[in-house]
Amino acid sequence: MRRFPNPWIAIPSIALGLLAGALGWAVTNVSCRQPDSAGQVSSCNGWAVAVATVSFLAVTIGVALVLVLVYRSIAEWRDGTQQTGVKRG
Repeated sequence: MRRFPNPWIAIPSIALGLLAGALGWAVTNVSCRQPDSAGQVSSCNGWAVAVATVSFLAVTIGVALVLVLVYRSIAEWRDGTQQTGVKRG
């Protein structure tokens, strides 16, 4: 049986990864703009895409890792309180 990703982990991770990727692309694209001799503005789209991709991957993996650890610790805490009979307030 195949197990699907938890939507409470996957959706925020991907959403924040997309936001970080867009931000990385925008900052890189704006910082690379330079006017050339003809008066046209040139930018470095290749670098912007590379930075956006790395930003997306880093943030998505990082947020997913933190959320997995948070949900595991919550589950462990719930199991511990059920075994000891401690009431949650």
